Amino acid sequence: MSKPIISPSLLSANFLKLQEDLEIINKSEADWLHIDIMDGVFVPNISFGFPVLKYVAEACTKPLDVHLMIVQPEKFIKEVKDLGTMMMNVHYETCTHLHRVIQQIKDAGMQAGVTLNPATPVCVLKDIISELDMVLLMSVNPGFGGQKFIPQTLNKLKDLREMIDSTGSHALIEVDGGVNLEVGKLLVDGGADALVAGNAVFKAPDMVDMIHRLKNI
Repeated sequence: MSKPIISPSLLSANFLKLQEDLEIINKSEADWLHIDIMDGVFVPNISFGFPVLKYVAEACTKPLDVHLMIVQPEKFIKEVKDLGTMMMNVHYETCTHLHRVIQQIKDAGMQAGVTLNPATPVCVLKDIISELDMVLLMSVNPGFGGQKFIPQTLNKLKDLREMIDSTGSHALIEVDGGVNLEVGKLLVDGGADALVAGNAVFKAPDMVDMIHRLKNI
């Protein structure tokens, strides 16, 4: 069994020492850097703007895993691409014409992911799963870091794993929210390919060691 992809969430970083935190991530076993862009409309919070993310992208050597928690994410495809983004992830709940948005992301040269909120069932992706590079299951309600993992996510993960395997889709499964060593083990055992970890990494006494432990659960 292959090791999980670990994508530390920038939302939990210390912004007074952001460059220092990014240097630690660079030298760690982290695979990606997860970036949550929030607009204060779709979610009740605001996070990073593109002027700040430009410097983050320059300082980070890991592939960027960009999660847009915003309405009309298609308006920012160029800006996300210009960061050097590997994976652009949009919410099912914000895209009226999801197939079109996925194609626009791919046409821009990025991989395309779709995120589902906790209350959104995986069956809504049945007709587009073959087009996706990744599905992100939110295991907390989006908008804030530090929330507790919602156990029902494990049932959704099982359903999604079955859908991907039965359709021949190559989409990865990523899970975000309340991930720590204990939860991460349950998710990996349940079929998750990638783990987003915020507080578990950035609040750890030794970030490099925590990432190593997550990578080897």
